[in-house]
Amino acid sequence: QVQLVESGGGLVQPGGSLRLSCAVSGTLYSLNAMAWYRQAPGKQRELVAHITRGSSTNYVDSVKGRFTISRDNAKNTVYLQMNSLKPEDTAVYICNAEALYVHYWGQGTQVTVSS
Repeated sequence: QVQLVESGGGLVQPGGSLRLSCAVSGTLYSLNAMAWYRQAPGKQRELVAHITRGSSTNYVDSVKGRFTISRDNAKNTVYLQMNSLKPEDTAVYICNAEALYVHYWGQGTQVTVSS
C-alpha cells in the first residue's frame, strides 16, 4: 500500500518561510514525476510545482522565484521550500507522486500565512 506523508506545514507571518516534506512509502517501483498542489477554501486545486525524476522543474507563475521544489530519490521524498510567503499562499498543500502511470496523493498539510 503506497502512502504519502506530508509534514512541515503551519502558521507563518507574511515574508516568512516554511519547508514542506513528503515521504513516499510502500511502492515497489521507482517514482517518476512528483509534485505539490494546493487547495484554498472555495478554490480549485492548483498545481504549484512539479519535478521529474531527473529533477527538471516547473512552477506556477505566482510562486516563481519564491518556492523551490526538490527531491531525494534515495529517500523517495520530495520537498517544497517556500520563501517570502504571502497571505494568498494560504492553503492545504498536497503531495502527488506518479509510478507506472498511477498517481498517488497525500492527505495534505495546512499552510497559513497571517500576521
